Amino acid sequence: MTTHFLYLFDPLCGWCYGASAGIATLADQAGVTVEPLPSGLFAGYGARALGGDMRDHILASDRRIAASTGAVFGDPYRDRIVRGASLTLDSGPATLALTAVAQTAPDRELDALRVIQRARYVDGRDIADVFVLIDLLVEAGLDAAAVTLANPEPGLREANWQRLERARSVMQRFGTNGVPALFRIDGSVLTPVDATSLY
Repeated sequence: MTTHFLYLFDPLCGWCYGASAGIATLADQAGVTVEPLPSGLFAGYGARALGGDMRDHILASDRRIAASTGAVFGDPYRDRIVRGASLTLDSGPATLALTAVAQTAPDRELDALRVIQRARYVDGRDIADVFVLIDLLVEAGLDAAAVTLANPEPGLREANWQRLERARSVMQRFGTNGVPALFRIDGSVLTPVDATSLY
């Protein structure tokens, strides 16, 4: 018997990065499937400039995440945050890249998310840059997704929008204010699971 979970996240959510090892462990269990679903927390209207207050908040949160989860934040990433006066936090491109993976290699979406998170949080790469994302997909052996992202058809954007709307609907239904969020799926019934267990 297979146990199914729905995992809501955002590629620019530090706590989701902190939960990545826990999600990987859960997904590796025999008889378990985890369906990743981006929430759009920092996409579209959720995108925001990296001002001084936001920078301080991120750096303080990163310290708490590292202490709570053991997640590694690389020096290139920290330098980028500290010096990035003109940076915009926009997870839209990375979310679209993950939808391209969901369309072309759905069983690799969690792998792709980990690659994207590592590129940001360890290597300090700009995952709001489509060309960086294309390179990351190619490096991960996800060539079809890279081609899809490089030449996005309207169907990709529509699928991406539908995924974001589904995540928002689930969050609204359960009064979930943030991510990561985890739900157990039993047929058509969703049951919230305490996401702190992922840490």
